[in-house]
Amino acid sequence: MFSHIVVGADDLEKSRTFYDAVMGSLGYGPGVAVGDDRYVYPSDTGLFLITRPIDGNKATHANGGTIGFTCDSSEKVEAWHAAGVANGGTSVESPPGVRSMQAGNLYLAYLRDPCGNKLCVSHRMAD
Repeated sequence: MFSHIVVGADDLEKSRTFYDAVMGSLGYGPGVAVGDDRYVYPSDTGLFLITRPIDGNKATHANGGTIGFTCDSSEKVEAWHAAGVANGGTSVESPPGVRSMQAGNLYLAYLRDPCGNKLCVSHRMAD
């Protein structure tokens, strides 16, 4: 459904360190520099980018917005969360763990990146 997601970053290198760690924990390579103001993390289904705002203003995060990533195990959820906290992220919401939903059980973790963007990673558990 999505072709790409872009988040702003005032400190591009601090954000690159964070995203290299969390994206690496999900099996993606490090960010690829595109010029001096952007890094891209490609996948088979789309692109995730971090960039200095084009308009020159400070980067801000979406109030109420969350960017969600999927993975194939609860161990990867834990690795993602640990990599994020170790590289400048902040744990938010409940600790990583099982959340019971009407559609089934999910193993989730939430972080805020160094710029305040809210991220989630989830693993759909077998019933």
